[in-house]
Amino acid sequence: QVQLVESGGGLVQAGGSLRLSCVYSRSIFSFRAMGWYRQAPGKQRELVATITPGLSTNYADSVKGRFTISRDSAKKTVYLQMNTLKPEDTAVYYCKASDPSGVNDYWGQGTQVTVSS
Repeated sequence: QVQLVESGGGLVQAGGSLRLSCVYSRSIFSFRAMGWYRQAPGKQRELVATITPGLSTNYADSVKGRFTISRDSAKKTVYLQMNTLKPEDTAVYYCKASDPSGVNDYWGQGTQVTVSS
């Protein structure tokens, strides 16, 4: 069973920064892709950013230029650096990993990010 553990959430004022971390229980090279998603109250979970072991990245339009996804393979960790945070970034942030087969997805427990205006 794959485990993903997020950390780094919290309360920050608009314009501030946070860095989220997600530690994986196995090598990140065993996944097809890793990513961050978020879910705000009353809304569907949405993609924030993804990264492949080969360092290809993809971002939601709403976070382009403000958020950066990266990974440290030695630490089996994927990061989400969030700058210039806005109140609309408030959500529970989840990390995800996808098997190479595309059949199985694994999720972390989520970490709350709250941005005050």
